Amino acid sequence: MIRIQIPATSANLGSGFDSLGVALTMYNQVWMEVSDETVITSKDDIKIPTDKSNLIYWSAEHLYKECGKKLPGLKIIQENNIPMTRGLGSSSACIVAGLVGANRFLGNPLTDKDLINLASQIEGHPDNTTPAIMGGLVTSAIDGDKVYSVSVPVASNIRFGVFIPPFELSTEYARGVLPDTYTKEQAVFNLSRSSLMTSSLFSGSLENLRVAVQDQLHQPYRKHLIKGIDTVFRISYELGSYGTYISGAGPTIIAIIDDKHANDFSTHAITSLEDKGFTGWQFVMLSADSEGAKIILD
Repeated sequence: MIRIQIPATSANLGSGFDSLGVALTMYNQVWMEVSDETVITSKDDIKIPTDKSNLIYWSAEHLYKECGKKLPGLKIIQENNIPMTRGLGSSSACIVAGLVGANRFLGNPLTDKDLINLASQIEGHPDNTTPAIMGGLVTSAIDGDKVYSVSVPVASNIRFGVFIPPFELSTEYARGVLPDTYTKEQAVFNLSRSSLMTSSLFSGSLENLRVAVQDQLHQPYRKHLIKGIDTVFRISYELGSYGTYISGAGPTIIAIIDDKHANDFSTHAITSLEDKGFTGWQFVMLSADSEGAKIILD
């Protein structure tokens, strides 16, 4: 049995709609082995599908079919540390786990680029799946059925303060509120800021981030789906965030922080929310993960 460790991911980073994503130091663990029967269990109290509709199993079987092979069955044990349907790449983590595990069982016939393309085809966009595989800060573009991507490290002085609300928001629903068309001015607005975001996170230029997270393509249309978002944004900036944004489609909100202020920020984040009447929210301080998904032989 192999163990696969897959990082959480945060997509968009404000301005990089469907193109930017970063891997974070929060991990799902998946134990897998080929078996004559399919048995799927969880190490925690998170409810998961235990039949072949399980996304890890489905993705593994999909890779087998792509390679012209038949998957007899799998034993899967999940440890679900990435909150589901919160904008932190939980479904991407399952897809990547299934693909990485199945590829290993077949003797690694697919390269990382092949896995990136296949994961994007399954998920529908690469902004979560690609950083989950590659690690780091990833810029991705799709041309035809191929993903072209580059991963760069995030500067060591940068931390990500993650506000996780006690409610879910499906990506499909959050995509449904977006307009069908945008103006040229909106496109230019986001292009300039997403470029600024990439270079700023890579170089550690924190002073640029307040502008780099600005966006006109998705966040203005999704704000009303996240109760209390204006308060969370305001608190994050009062506590020293350099740039705050909706993670993926939401509802998680992330503040980008200087590591020198990370401890103070963590100390006051939840109490500040509770003082405003917000209960049930979680907060965790994370760094960028530089490795992506990896197999660990226990």
